[in-house]
Amino acid sequence: MYYVPKNERYSNMKYTRCGNSGLKLPVISLGLWQNYGGVNALETQREMLRRAFDLGITHFDLANNYGPPPGTAEENFGSLFKADFKPYRDELILSTKAGNLMWEGPYGDGGSKKHIITSLDQSLKRMGLDYVDIFYSHRCDPETPMEETMRALDLAVRQGKALYVGVSNYNAEQTKQAAGILKELGTPCLIHQPKYNMFDRWIENELQDVLKEEGMGSIVFSPLAKGLLTSRYLTGIPADSRAASASRALSVNAITDEVMSKIIRLNAIALERDQSLSQMVIAWVLREGKVTSALIGASKVSQIEDNVRALKNLDFSQEELLRIEEILSF
Repeated sequence: MYYVPKNERYSNMKYTRCGNSGLKLPVISLGLWQNYGGVNALETQREMLRRAFDLGITHFDLANNYGPPPGTAEENFGSLFKADFKPYRDELILSTKAGNLMWEGPYGDGGSKKHIITSLDQSLKRMGLDYVDIFYSHRCDPETPMEETMRALDLAVRQGKALYVGVSNYNAEQTKQAAGILKELGTPCLIHQPKYNMFDRWIENELQDVLKEEGMGSIVFSPLAKGLLTSRYLTGIPADSRAASASRALSVNAITDEVMSKIIRLNAIALERDQSLSQMVIAWVLREGKVTSALIGASKVSQIEDNVRALKNLDFSQEELLRIEEILSF
């Protein structure tokens, strides 16, 4: 059926300026890492992307190696973009990444100019795009000089293949170095995409200070800890969950008695706030405005809808924050 997005799609979503740039991102974005590859039903992917856009999610995040198999998430997105979203290209922020293994031989991964530019060309072809809005170095390659990787990102912008560039999975020191090089080249580093959630708070130590100093935004992946910080595991391990899947995206060993005790106590606070646990967790990630956007994943439309309802209550009392901190530090 021909897709026409909802007229009210921008009514309830919140958009935040990314660092010191003029670009605004939805505070909730959709990542196509899991559930959008060649092994997943295309019609389900279509339903999720359509619903996300109808709810005001304008940012879809990909990478060259997303699947499985690698590359198929971009291929599937390209097919759905052509069928449904091409008329709305100017309303979308589309991103991809390079750096992880994609093809055989010495140029199939890493941070070399050869890999970065070739990978971007392949991604654009798979998605049927002339350019991406954000192009990332997916990881810091210790075997490639930082200057070479950053010059490749700069070149992508100068060639018109990307509007902005960013980094992902870089530590604080690497981020500062990358931002400095890009600033000298005249292509500011827009954004960092790190992992961040209640159980993995490493970015609070130094990275968030660097991002503020450099005027960069942040979009955090795995805000729900691969589904662990949801109500899914309150009564056991569901058969259709990540922990039960063959891919073992979430290890059963991670679901310890100590972890479950924390989740149960956190869930109690969420219920007091009239939220699901996942909604409260997303609100917590976005607290104080230090995170530009929370990058959610989903395997069904209802999960996207539930996550977006977090926007109904993004504020925390000091008492709530102290109670959460006590639970997490126990």
